[in-house]
Amino acid sequence: MARILVVDDEPTFRELLRDILEHAGHQVLEAGDGVEALAILEQARVHMVVTDQRMPRLDGLGLVRRLREQPAPPPVVVITAHGTIPDAVEAVRLGAADYLTKPLPAPSALLAVVGRLLAGEESGEEFVTGDARVKELLAVVDRVAGRDVSVLITGESGTGKELIARRIHAKSRRAAGPFVAVNCAALPESLAESELFGHEKGAFTGADRSRVGRFEEAVGGTLLLDEVGELTLALQAKLLRALEERVIRRVGGAADRTVDVRLVAATNRDLQEAVAGGGFRQDLFFRLAVVPLVLPPLRERPADIPLLARHLLTRLAARHGLSAAELTPEALAALQRHPWPGNVRELRNALERALVVKGGGALAAGDLLLVDGVRDSAGTPSLDREAWEREAVLEALRQAGGNREEAAHLLGVSVRTLYYRLRKLRIT
Repeated sequence: MARILVVDDEPTFRELLRDILEHAGHQVLEAGDGVEALAILEQARVHMVVTDQRMPRLDGLGLVRRLREQPAPPPVVVITAHGTIPDAVEAVRLGAADYLTKPLPAPSALLAVVGRLLAGEESGEEFVTGDARVKELLAVVDRVAGRDVSVLITGESGTGKELIARRIHAKSRRAAGPFVAVNCAALPESLAESELFGHEKGAFTGADRSRVGRFEEAVGGTLLLDEVGELTLALQAKLLRALEERVIRRVGGAADRTVDVRLVAATNRDLQEAVAGGGFRQDLFFRLAVVPLVLPPLRERPADIPLLARHLLTRLAARHGLSAAELTPEALAALQRHPWPGNVRELRNALERALVVKGGGALAAGDLLLVDGVRDSAGTPSLDREAWEREAVLEALRQAGGNREEAAHLLGVSVRTLYYRLRKLRIT
């Protein structure tokens, strides 16, 4: 969940944006113009600003200019009316992260931009590594990025699969086009086809207008299908056709639509095993895995942990407006012996918790609150460790309002790992 500031002088449009963002799980603050927005930003830190272009007192361009003067400004999305696209382009030149047109073509258009920018903010643009295997993998990524072939990225949750996909996009001839990321595991089965391929008005109950799908949103750019192994066999067949023929058909539509999209797929499952078990189409697997890439988990590259920790601490300190933080030797040793089931995402969350609670400075092993198979990072015996783990899980569930997917994200682990811990800790 992110905290997003919505800035618009039209209350009804602010309400629309708020409803879309809150429905997606974000916390929304509101301002009527740029002056009010700046006043709010003096009191509260936000992850993103979504602002209208034309407003009284201080408009969207002025707000972008003022935010650009700050040391660590949040990304800004400017919304501009049709016919004033030059203003939006100027906003991007001044430092806005992206722009959208008003009226919004669909809620998914806003959520796609927000998701992309939030993912970029959280993961950073660099893939920090000193591991020889990962360096070789990055060299392969850079070589194939310019070739319009499908890539399949395999790795555990939190290893940086989306970051690799973004690197492929950034180094391709499609870099100026959109990057659209879809979490296939989060698509409701009844709406998955519509989400990917779009639908026509009246295609089903509630379809009161036509809507583009993720394939059409990604035309001219790159589409990342994360957790592609979670798609149903029926949808896999439609995906295979889209890849082979470069056409899609909206739900309820009568005509095919050409889509010029470069596909990158990612999964934490063994798709070859899924093929053998009948859960994944072999022809689709071969079509996706023209170039297969396997990201090793963090526990297999312990030398990367100090590099990543220092890199993440620098970024997190700037994000929260805190003084630079450093790790004591004991804290660094605790990080290196932790198994990291949630990989880099878990490392980032652990560092952020410690940094925010401590407020910067030297972080000791006890500040990290890590739990491994024997003792926690401060050397606490197992009984205390289990009590701490139980409290950590319960606190994450409280913060997430009972949403287990969000709680897993807060803990830096996969949903599957969270369910395992819930059973182990006898939490219902």
